[in-house]
Amino acid sequence: MQPLRIGLVGAGGRARAFDRVISSRDDVTIAAVCDVDLYDDGVLDEAANALDADEAYRDYCAMLVDADLDAVVIGTPMHLHATQAIAALERDLHVLSEVPAGVGIGECRDLVAAAERSAGSYMLAENYIYMRQNRHVEQLVEAGLFGDIYYAEAEYLHELKALSDATPWRRVWSRDRPGVTYPTHCLGPVLRWFGDDRIDQVACAGAGTDYSDGHGDSAARWASTVLLGRTERGRLVKVRYDATSERPHAMDNYQLQGTTGAYESARAPGEHNKIWLDAFEEAESSHDYAWLDLAELDQHLPSEWTDPPAAVADAGHGGGDFFVCSAFLDAVQAGESPPIDVHAAMDMTLPGLASIESARNDGAWTGVPNSRCW
Repeated sequence: MQPLRIGLVGAGGRARAFDRVISSRDDVTIAAVCDVDLYDDGVLDEAANALDADEAYRDYCAMLVDADLDAVVIGTPMHLHATQAIAALERDLHVLSEVPAGVGIGECRDLVAAAERSAGSYMLAENYIYMRQNRHVEQLVEAGLFGDIYYAEAEYLHELKALSDATPWRRVWSRDRPGVTYPTHCLGPVLRWFGDDRIDQVACAGAGTDYSDGHGDSAARWASTVLLGRTERGRLVKVRYDATSERPHAMDNYQLQGTTGAYESARAPGEHNKIWLDAFEEAESSHDYAWLDLAELDQHLPSEWTDPPAAVADAGHGGGDFFVCSAFLDAVQAGESPPIDVHAAMDMTLPGLASIESARNDGAWTGVPNSRCW
């Protein structure tokens, strides 16, 4: 088998997060890199040298046409994800795209159509799904230990004012629009825990002092936004997104409630991920129920986390970057559908886009399109 030839776009920035897993494999090679950084002419050359790439491009379309590629990894600003993925899929290339899948419902529709026409496969690089604690909870859910699950919460609280000031695209597409504009890190793990279910209605509102970046052309409408989502199976989800409030970061907070189990993730360094499962409870009354540390249930860890590869320790997002890229490469090499395909990507992306409409309509309940019906 010939090594899978990968093109990295955004190779001077976010796409570099995946080079550890690529470099650890014999069946993959970085054939080309692309970066259009306008502020530093050395970014592309440095990336090409560091990644030992055969070719380097400043033009993404030129890379697709001229480089001999099997797949692309897209690590560019969020408003480029859908159009760049579509361009690759139209050339029957496999695509691993950073999150979210798109910034508008129209381009998401075009992305789904391109993925369904293409001989290439599409996967969303939602790395929070693959974090150790989130996969651990998923394994316990799959074992039936939470019973009938009916509620979840997720929060992404990450003060990004300085980064947003330095990257205007964040101001335009993430911070300045009302709603939960960066939803997938919250919804990805929750939807995996929910199984065969999707959010079909959202309501969204916000609060907090407006933040102006001093440029005179950009201001966040709210400090915090909250999305309530109702699923097709009657479950309820609450998502809080905040990128401007002054506070310690808390970028991966989750809660899960079922009839026989509950989970609350650690909210600060030194805290434990707390879990209660009826199957492990010895108390006779609910008044005496007590939390366990999730680490006490390591016998239920998924196999990839019982003895992870050494490269996981150096990967970002708690090892999630390693495992999400590995899952994509494994699926492509096996000729299988990737685990976060284009419809799963829409399930994680479209509720956030619908929340923008809801927020603009004073929090009115708003339908979330089902990409499987497009």
